[in-house]
Amino acid sequence: MIAIKRLFHISNLNKIRLRTVIYIAFFWTAIDLVIALLREEQQVHSKMLWFREALIFSISLIMGYLFVFRLKKMLRRLPLGLNFFAKSIILLVSALVITFILHFSNSFFIEKLNAFEAYHRIQSYVLYKNWLLEKIIYWMIIFFITQLILIINEKYSPGVFLDILVGKYVNPKVETRIVMFIDLKDSTPIAEDLGHSVYFEFIRDFIYMVSQAVIEFDGTIYQYVGDEVVCSWIFAPKNTRKSLDTVIRARRNIQRKSRYFKNKYGIVPEFRVGIHLGEVTVGEIGVIKKDLAMSGDTMNTTARIQSACNELKRHFIVSKEFVENINLNKSQIESLGMVELKGKESSIELFTLKI
Repeated sequence: MIAIKRLFHISNLNKIRLRTVIYIAFFWTAIDLVIALLREEQQVHSKMLWFREALIFSISLIMGYLFVFRLKKMLRRLPLGLNFFAKSIILLVSALVITFILHFSNSFFIEKLNAFEAYHRIQSYVLYKNWLLEKIIYWMIIFFITQLILIINEKYSPGVFLDILVGKYVNPKVETRIVMFIDLKDSTPIAEDLGHSVYFEFIRDFIYMVSQAVIEFDGTIYQYVGDEVVCSWIFAPKNTRKSLDTVIRARRNIQRKSRYFKNKYGIVPEFRVGIHLGEVTVGEIGVIKKDLAMSGDTMNTTARIQSACNELKRHFIVSKEFVENINLNKSQIESLGMVELKGKESSIELFTLKI
């Protein structure tokens, strides 16, 4: 039974990507439907129109898959501009082939022309009208808008772009959140050993592994600060467990890639984590560059808890507030007593996690 579940398990990251593919397909189909209805020559039998849109949606799913899964992975090392151009050319060629299939199918199946007549009708469009140029411009605009939306969405954690779009945090809101600071251990000596350029690649790979874990368990990545990842969850009993699962998964992700890190960098990264729970103020900031900011004592305390990992020689330290809201066995936690944190007037009780 467990083996079957694993076989059909879809990671949260892939669920997000699949939703994106479906959104792309609906977006492209809706645009095509609107354009088709606005054209005078499209005022024909509804059977033809619905056949066209069903075919467009099916093909858009395939192209959306290329967009989100294949091309993104193949071209992710290219500069943004070159990446953008390469994707557009590949998808444009695909779109022209799709357009040919669409018109041929329409002529053959709906208008009942034979294959020879259907082919020559398309040929006449290409040779004697501005049809091909119109199609190229049409698809390039669609691809440009789609890629732009995807790039903007990728800048933020999943769901954050939509919050900004609808103005959820135009007026700052006070929310109770679980806040986590994840920091690379021994970053200074590693940087000295690897050199700036190689160290940057090392950090990028490290952050990629950690970010996958955060997204897998529905965390919001607030920001990357050098070799540190700051993330959070809206407080809920299930999310306290998810935050802990994130730490476990991040460590597992790195362990699975340990040979890769060892071969490429000569070292396998380790990290230290500080977790706290409390109220934060969330709101939009910026004039030219919009972003979401989280502030408050909870953020400062979490940063101090993470810093305490070095002083107390522990990998995972959490606050009493977090421990009180998660169901853990006594064997999984150990009290470190009342600890004075830098910049805090009063000491707080901290716990180390045994995971």
